[in-house]
Amino acid sequence: MSEPARPGFVRAIGRWDLTLAIVNGVIGSAIFRMPAQVAGLTGAWSPLAYALAGIGVLLMVLCFAEVASRFREPGGPYLYAREAFGGFAGFQAGWLTFFIRITALAANLNVFVIYLGELFPAVRTGGLRAAVIVGLCAALAAINLAGVRQATWAVDAFTVAKLLPLGLLVVFGLPAIRPEVLAAQPLPATPLHVAWTDAVLLLVFAYGGFEAPLIPAGEARDPRRDTAFALLTALGLVAGVYMLVQLTVVGLVPDVARVAAPVAAAFAVLFGPAGVVLAAIAAMVSIWGYATGSTLQAPRLLFAMAERGLLPARLAALSPARHTPDAAILLFAALVAAFALHGDFEWNATLSAIVRLLTYGLTCAAVLVLRRQRPAEPPGFRLPAAELIAPAGVLFCVYLLATRSWAQAGATALLFALGAGAWALSQRASAAATR
Repeated sequence: MSEPARPGFVRAIGRWDLTLAIVNGVIGSAIFRMPAQVAGLTGAWSPLAYALAGIGVLLMVLCFAEVASRFREPGGPYLYAREAFGGFAGFQAGWLTFFIRITALAANLNVFVIYLGELFPAVRTGGLRAAVIVGLCAALAAINLAGVRQATWAVDAFTVAKLLPLGLLVVFGLPAIRPEVLAAQPLPATPLHVAWTDAVLLLVFAYGGFEAPLIPAGEARDPRRDTAFALLTALGLVAGVYMLVQLTVVGLVPDVARVAAPVAAAFAVLFGPAGVVLAAIAAMVSIWGYATGSTLQAPRLLFAMAERGLLPARLAALSPARHTPDAAILLFAALVAAFALHGDFEWNATLSAIVRLLTYGLTCAAVLVLRRQRPAEPPGFRLPAAELIAPAGVLFCVYLLATRSWAQAGATALLFALGAGAWALSQRASAAATR
């Protein structure tokens, strides 16, 4: 039997709601952009790249499964790092996770505008682009201000809707694969190990986002029991969809690395011009579903941090009528709009991918730390061979971070420094309040 919700929150997210939310949090715009990029790096072997990246991500997902199953409170990676490594590490994990969610959603909204531009080209630039982005963020805020039950239903519906066209592509595309097209996909001129490393890095972004639905754990019915099931089921489904879509695309579209919209090109091979329209609509549905879920999850992180005095108290206020953190939702939507207007998909996605590796590594390290700190509190899911898997997850993150450029490292360091300054201000305010 699940425990009652914390005062003010409604426990409305069930096991399958959580599973679908994780699928929705992972499958966004990447599946509509990545097939060409990954094929450009690994050619006909690109479906295998998805499998290899999936193995690396599985290490981190298994660590998340154990750590998350210890808690019923909202907060996600912020909560895990705080409990394992103390207040400063927790604040930085929360701070960075919040910016991951902002930049990831901003990247997705840019892709939404690109695909909308397939139908209405004028929206891709200028004032119309800005109006579409602001309008999307306003609509996302309105849905989530209506309440967690309504937002959860929307996430479930959009997750199913985004999988249907991808399933259609696989069902009709796999039998139509042409072996000569698959075999003729060119390989890059760069060294093999460099190309495959770059492909795995791209795919870590594509697989990322599984942690976001864990943030609103205070509104899940039984997170200790359901989290591991939801994470592992969702990862298996996502990996299967990714590999089948990649195989279909590289088997239908010649030299797909040169194609800007690879899924649309595959639909065009199967269904002609109508397929391009279908692909554009499918991409927008997928991104909108991802955006709805992200706007449900990320403000709960602000709530969790503000509730503990680390951010302004206004962000911890709940609406008396709807039990939603209204101020946090509105702030998140405003920041997403600002980042989406400032940077394009590549700028936002790159920053999001690099920063999330830091939080993933912290959670992997937290597995063994929490076992030592809380031997009398067994998790809902206990990771087998944790002494091997948790360090392997940390090393996977460190390796990928070590391949980044100095400019990218500098942007991450700037975010970290801003977080350190915000932490210092919160500690000063806390000390002044206790005098």
